[in-house]
Amino acid sequence: MLEANPEHLIGDRAYDSDSLDDDLKHDGVNMIAPHRSTRKLKTQDGRHLRRYERRWLVERFLAWLQWKRRLLIRWEYDATNFLGFVQLACITMLLKQF
Repeated sequence: MLEANPEHLIGDRAYDSDSLDDDLKHDGVNMIAPHRSTRKLKTQDGRHLRRYERRWLVERFLAWLQWKRRLLIRWEYDATNFLGFVQLACITMLLKQF
């Protein structure tokens, strides 16, 4: 679905598996996910997990978008109109920060 593979993929503990790591490494993608408590072989040293700690910014932003009723219930049938309302909601959230 994407034209180019991302350089890094950030996931939560559910994405911690050797088979997924091998498949993504074969595609040239670095998987960043904290290890499960039952994992025997540790594959990360913690430097990349700083990116995992910052992912809450994206999750909170998407949660704030869900508060916009017009986006939650998609009234717009045309994709360009819906994109316009998404952009308008992003602008209003950005302006509230200042």
